[in-house]
Amino acid sequence: MNDDTTNLLEPPAGPETPGAAGTQGMPGVPAAANPLAEQVYQQLKNDIFSFRLFPGDRFSENGIAQHYGVSRTPMRDGLFRLQREGYLEVGFRRGWKVAPINFDQLDQLYDLRIVLEVAAVERVGVGGDVAHAAVEALKAIWCVEPELRESDPVKMFGMDENFHRQLVAATGNAEMLRVHNEVTERIRIVRRLDFLKPHRTSATYDEHSTMLNLIERNRLTEAIILLRAHITQSKLEVRKITLSMLAAARDSKLPFVS
Repeated sequence: MNDDTTNLLEPPAGPETPGAAGTQGMPGVPAAANPLAEQVYQQLKNDIFSFRLFPGDRFSENGIAQHYGVSRTPMRDGLFRLQREGYLEVGFRRGWKVAPINFDQLDQLYDLRIVLEVAAVERVGVGGDVAHAAVEALKAIWCVEPELRESDPVKMFGMDENFHRQLVAATGNAEMLRVHNEVTERIRIVRRLDFLKPHRTSATYDEHSTMLNLIERNRLTEAIILLRAHITQSKLEVRKITLSMLAAARDSKLPFVS
């Protein structure tokens, strides 16, 4: 592995990174000691999530440095952070490889998501004015006529994530929201594939709007049954994902991939 150094990296900066030795990689530790490492991390993660970097793709540190125009130290910081999170693998004299998708882990994350969101519905259903306002704000987005519904799959993916995040946020429990955000991040790589199927878009609108109306009427048992079915369906769709489906979702192959 080489230690080429070149220019500055230009992609948009992301959120703050974990801090220096002893705390690096620990969740919730704000430090952002190396902005270039953060930029490498965010750009590579975006490339993995968009399948420009595909499960099994191999690349070298020299290739990354030349492509992004960044020196070895921040580049390696970003790479090792992605390795700790399970997105990359590294081997002696073999370079770096995008990790395969761990479907067993995804199953467990979906189960955790169900636990968190069921608890959120129970709390929002008996909540006060803040919870009620959150439900009304979501209804303004999801309880609309068919001709007003969003159809773009990329936008729908973001809207769906935000729906579930806002349900949890409406509880006022910051720790629940933090864990839910972490789960959302971990399943994002496959969850967006859901909205490449047109029927999932209309089903999502129907299920979200029904769920919100049930919560508003305090019919929480029915809302929870629907929520469980809604998330379980997404979980089952993940199990149907094949390498050919991933390849079809791939935007383009990056030039440094061997």
